Amino acid sequence: MNIIFTERAKEKMQENIQKHPNRFLKLKYDTEGCGCVVSGVTALWFVEELDWDDERIETNFVPIYVEKSKKVFLDEEMKIDFQESANTYMLISPGQILNPRMSCMVK
Repeated sequence: MNIIFTERAKEKMQENIQKHPNRFLKLKYDTEGCGCVVSGVTALWFVEELDWDDERIETNFVPIYVEKSKKVFLDEEMKIDFQESANTYMLISPGQILNPRMSCMVK
């Protein structure tokens, strides 16, 4: 899996990293409240601890952790961008927009 941060996303994410320096950045495929696992939504989470199935993914910025069991719902090549107009991140791949308004939360 290859994840690239755009320059805009790096700048915005750096602000969050400085606020939460002792946390891990996780690309979460969140299924809570979605009804079933195939209806999940991607989000960026800053977490204190990693789960047993989290896998470290190197990026062009900081490492991101992804649950191995949820990688099937993600694409092999992805890009994280930041949209100033919506004040949210965007997760895209060459074939689709995975989440046009991806949140970034502290858990």
